[in-house]
Amino acid sequence: MKLQPRTASAARTMFSAALVLCLAGTAFAQTAKPRTAASAPVAVPTAAASAPARKLSRFRQQDSSPQERAYYMTAWGVDKMKVSYTASGNLIRFSYRVSDPERAKLLSDKKSAPYMIGQRSRVVLQVPVMDKVGTLRQATTPQTGQEYWMVFSNKGNFVRPGDRVNVVIGAFHADGLMVD
Repeated sequence: MKLQPRTASAARTMFSAALVLCLAGTAFAQTAKPRTAASAPVAVPTAAASAPARKLSRFRQQDSSPQERAYYMTAWGVDKMKVSYTASGNLIRFSYRVSDPERAKLLSDKKSAPYMIGQRSRVVLQVPVMDKVGTLRQATTPQTGQEYWMVFSNKGNFVRPGDRVNVVIGAFHADGLMVD
């Protein structure tokens, strides 16, 4: 028996309505459970309920490619570069490990001023200079296997976790590092 077009569309509509009702009934049956003393609702403290959830970046942190790691190791003598957001957000920390001290001298040279450029906000961050402490960066002779760092001022919180930044120190450029 062949259905006519008018009857077929009515049958499709009835079938889809029945399917929706069936799924809604199944979902209701799973959520509607009888309450007992053991399954009574638990009061949630107001401090935990009012604390805002930390917004996570929609982009995943990706490890650098083997070619990229090899480039930075052979050209600049550094690896394991990382950019971190401090707890207050007023400082951004750039750290790296030295694999070849001779090539990594440029990164610790006091004459070359380091900059961090936010790709999203187009802001240029600098290393702050304190009166009694000096610049907030390590400027010692690099040694193999040692980790070194420098801190950039992020007053105004222009750079946030999940943003991509470029670090420039003289001729050294590390592009597209993600802020953790």
